[in-house]
Amino acid sequence: MSKTKAGGSSRNGRESHAKRLGPKVFDGQSVQPGTILVRQRGTRIHPGVNVRRGSDDTLYAVSAGTVKYAVRNNRRLVDVLSS
Repeated sequence: MSKTKAGGSSRNGRESHAKRLGPKVFDGQSVQPGTILVRQRGTRIHPGVNVRRGSDDTLYAVSAGTVKYAVRNNRRLVDVLSS
């Protein structure tokens, strides 16, 4: 015989880890090629000049320069302007 009664499943165990999303580089900062600019789910911010989008919607720089956030055609964009 069992010495303890049935306890059922625990109530915890469903907390997910934080994903550390959001902008990683801000307006006016200088970056090198390959620098991650924004981690996001979906395209909240769209890639602009010298910026590409990864398979998980991460935006990264493809050339060295200065980061500039802007709004064009009702879209939030991030550009990397060469200095």
